[in-house]
Amino acid sequence: MVDVTGYTIKQIIFSSWTTESTATISAQTTPQPLSKKPSFDLLSPLKQWMDDLDVKNVKLAHGICHWIPAQCPFERDIKLFGKTLFHIPPLCKFNPFYEQFVGLRFRALCYLADECGEDISAYC
Repeated sequence: MVDVTGYTIKQIIFSSWTTESTATISAQTTPQPLSKKPSFDLLSPLKQWMDDLDVKNVKLAHGICHWIPAQCPFERDIKLFGKTLFHIPPLCKFNPFYEQFVGLRFRALCYLADECGEDISAYC
């Protein structure tokens, strides 16, 4: 928005005529930022396959819920004589398939609860 409080009518009219042309010229001459080179992810086909996997089998859904834990199993507090020496943080985010595993487990839980009508509280 242009602050027009200090302009005369001539300046406002002149600026309204020139802003459109200067905007198109400046848009054409403004250098575009360099984009990152597209990187090829070797794991993307497997990730896509896991994302597209549809859970429609009760045994498969139970297996998925049993094999994929609800919480990261690596998080630990190392204690000695009741005092915490150090804490191992959850390392699941370093797994390149973490999001796919969580999504697959969620789809399996939804299938068991919504379509099969089973109680899934044992898996939570």
